[in-house]
Amino acid sequence: MDHLATTRDLLAFIGSSPSMFHTAATIRRELDAAGFTYLPEHRPWTMEPGGSYYTVRNGSSVVALKVGSSLDSYHFQMVAAHGDSPSFKVKAAPELSGPEGYLRLNVEPYGGMIDYTWLDRPLSVAGRVMVEQDGHVESRLLYPNRDVALIPSVAIHMNRAVNDGFAFNHQVDLCPLFSAGELGKGAFVAMLADELGVSPDQVLSWDLFLVNRQAPSVWGVAQEFVSAPHLDDLQCAFAGLRAFLASQNDHDVSVFVCFDNEEVGSGTKQGAKSTLLHDTLVRANAALGRGEADYLQAIAMSFLVSADNAHAVHPNHPEHADERNRPRLNGGVVIKEHAMQRYTTDAFSRAAFAAICREAGVPVQAFANRSDKEGGSTLGNLSNLQVSVHGVDIGLPQLAMHSSYETAGVRDTMWGIEALSAFYRSNLLIEGADRLTIA
Repeated sequence: MDHLATTRDLLAFIGSSPSMFHTAATIRRELDAAGFTYLPEHRPWTMEPGGSYYTVRNGSSVVALKVGSSLDSYHFQMVAAHGDSPSFKVKAAPELSGPEGYLRLNVEPYGGMIDYTWLDRPLSVAGRVMVEQDGHVESRLLYPNRDVALIPSVAIHMNRAVNDGFAFNHQVDLCPLFSAGELGKGAFVAMLADELGVSPDQVLSWDLFLVNRQAPSVWGVAQEFVSAPHLDDLQCAFAGLRAFLASQNDHDVSVFVCFDNEEVGSGTKQGAKSTLLHDTLVRANAALGRGEADYLQAIAMSFLVSADNAHAVHPNHPEHADERNRPRLNGGVVIKEHAMQRYTTDAFSRAAFAAICREAGVPVQAFANRSDKEGGSTLGNLSNLQVSVHGVDIGLPQLAMHSSYETAGVRDTMWGIEALSAFYRSNLLIEGADRLTIA
């Protein structure tokens, strides 16, 4: 696999996914092109061995399934990633007037971003807009392919202490500039209407987020690095989808999930804590003509890879990383572990995934937080609240996580695809937590 060609494909995927709604639409297009059948949640489902299917919730989360032709060891092998990233959401009353004729956008934080990385960058907005059309309400994707706003810094002459450390007030310091006087009240909705080809009174509501318009880049004298918005977690979403589409396993039901709202705790109807994955698996089980006991036995033999990017050791601040469990860029897939169970990895799941990677020739790294740092959480344990299976948390190493422009290694996406492809191809025969056979 050519790691630079793979990276270019990743950047095209990121370019088509400026919001969680666009991410879901991008994934749907790839599934449709591969011959998958869409199963709406509000309709009856029919499935059969050898078939490929997907469902969508809220237009922002996708679950796809490939049913094995034999299902002689009926269980689920799943990879989960997420399609949202930290940003700023445009409020329902979107404009702030003044001072001196300025028009600003009224935004609030979505997730925990590094605030200063959003300043002095060309911005657009992306997401969905609800439009009244011919007596009904419909959802439209929106992403103006142009720079429409910017959050300006205060000049150092007016804030001499800015380089000594500065705490941003989200209501005051981070309002994007939208106009210097050419536009008036209602201009934001007018822009949306113009982009969508409707009248302003047809625009009812929106879920729109600021988007960093700086172009992604492969850089370095040796072309070692890739920088782009949304690497967390579109890099893993891309790797998981590519592996899912390229792999075949006749023995199980292979599952790929891209959840929304991981960055705000996953506690929504379409998040990892929701019933989405559980409902999909239960309905698939029934559509395949199997009963409750079959489902519970299958779950006991199933495995989840929760794929969400990991922290690489920082070149200027290695002291923030654990002395030994500290991944590097271009070093391979990272297995993440946490004694307080922020990650779902345990000895059984670590051994299973490491064995698969070893057989595939994929390098594996370890991540653990410093013992005096709390760290973050991710999808594995949250999804286990609804679908309790053996699971491992992995990621691809990156720098500047939750910046508006993040950095990773050009080789690691390839390693991620190869590791997850090997996982999907393997027939995992799980016997409790005592024995695992990789066939």
